[in-house]
Amino acid sequence: MATFKHISSKNADYGAAEQYLTFEHDEFTMKPTLDKNGRLVIRDDYRISSLNCGDEDFAIACMRSNLKYGKNQKREDVKSHHYIISFDPRDVPDNGLTVDRAQALGEQFCKEHFPGHQALVCTHPDGHNHSGNIHVHIVINSLRIEEVPLLPYMERPADTREGCKHRCTDAAMEYFKAEVMEMCHRENLYQIDLLNGSKNRITEREYWAKRKGQAALDKENASQAATGEPPKQTKFETDKEKLRRTIRTALSSAVSFEDFSGKLLQQGVTVKESRGRLSYLTPDRTKPITVRKLGDDFDRAAVLEALTINAQNAARAAETPLPQQEYPRSIKDRLQRNKAVVNAPKQDSVQRMVDIAAKKAEGKGKGYEKWATLHNLKQMAATMSIYEESGFSSPEELEAALAAASAGLHEVTGKLKAVESTLREKKDLQNSYYRTSCLVFVFLKSLDLCGVAVVVYKYLPRTARENPQPSI
Repeated sequence: MATFKHISSKNADYGAAEQYLTFEHDEFTMKPTLDKNGRLVIRDDYRISSLNCGDEDFAIACMRSNLKYGKNQKREDVKSHHYIISFDPRDVPDNGLTVDRAQALGEQFCKEHFPGHQALVCTHPDGHNHSGNIHVHIVINSLRIEEVPLLPYMERPADTREGCKHRCTDAAMEYFKAEVMEMCHRENLYQIDLLNGSKNRITEREYWAKRKGQAALDKENASQAATGEPPKQTKFETDKEKLRRTIRTALSSAVSFEDFSGKLLQQGVTVKESRGRLSYLTPDRTKPITVRKLGDDFDRAAVLEALTINAQNAARAAETPLPQQEYPRSIKDRLQRNKAVVNAPKQDSVQRMVDIAAKKAEGKGKGYEKWATLHNLKQMAATMSIYEESGFSSPEELEAALAAASAGLHEVTGKLKAVESTLREKKDLQNSYYRTSCLVFVFLKSLDLCGVAVVVYKYLPRTARENPQPSI
């Protein structure tokens, strides 16, 4: 994932470039780091070489050439160009990239693309972010000291002549990026597409603003932690990062450009369009922020594409028909469905407890164990509420009341059995009296003793009088 960066310098001190490459510097102030004796601290590891300088030092050779051709004498002249090729940190363990190999690649790149220029090529094993990314610095004198052939990125005849200056145009940067990608492909190194821009473009100024802001925030949080006060914020966010987040939030739900502009205006951000390009003005600024400083995700084409997709999704959701109501195919299905609804347990009723140990033995995880524990607690609480509603304060009191009720039931059942036995005896006696009376009545009637029979008839039961000839 090699990246390519260009920095132009108007500093007439060519020795400052070599000093920066060989000695340690403060990453924020860019001033040299001094030891306790006030001496410069040399870098731990680096590789450096010069091209087209002969036996002279790079700074002396550049100044001699400038005097010879009468160039780079004004304050506003660009004295040197600084190109940086940064390799992916994964190239070291995965693809065997070393500092010496990166230095050789940098020297070859400089010879092929900056011929006729006095140059310094220096390789460092790490960068400011301490991620282990090997990177190569190529510093060239803007003045060309030799006639060179016409290269693909050159646009004018003066770009090849001796005594003319190097121009870093947009076409040249595109060409250099393509060559870096080709070099990574040839050397089997990680690479990214350097030609199609970046979704989130972080400029050099924003990068250092974030580094300085994060350092200041970490220092403030450390002082608060010493006093026992919790930090309010741990990650520093630049104004451009906040703006990117605001734009993405508005873009995620907007279905038209007017809707998108309205949502941003609610957050205090004004969208402006000029010559087909968008820019965003925040409340704390007087000059809008262009898309070039935010990234390709926020230009006009990307915004309109996202809005079109949102509108299509909204229309598709509106066209989706509502689910049709299902009707039972037969009376039996309707009865079974009603039966299932009636027999379904109520959600607020007491349910069975879950055996957590058995479920864990079946392979259930931590999530199920947490749910089962909560479920058992809810059922226990529901059980206790039922006890309280029934007038009991504990399960033991309920068991005691149940035992007393069972004993009372047995006692009542015994008494009932005794009453039933007495009634059965009386009923048998009544049946015997009935049979005897009927026999006497029939016997007297057979003897034509009507007077006596009438007397007996008065004392017969009602059933005997209605049926005076029972079967014996």
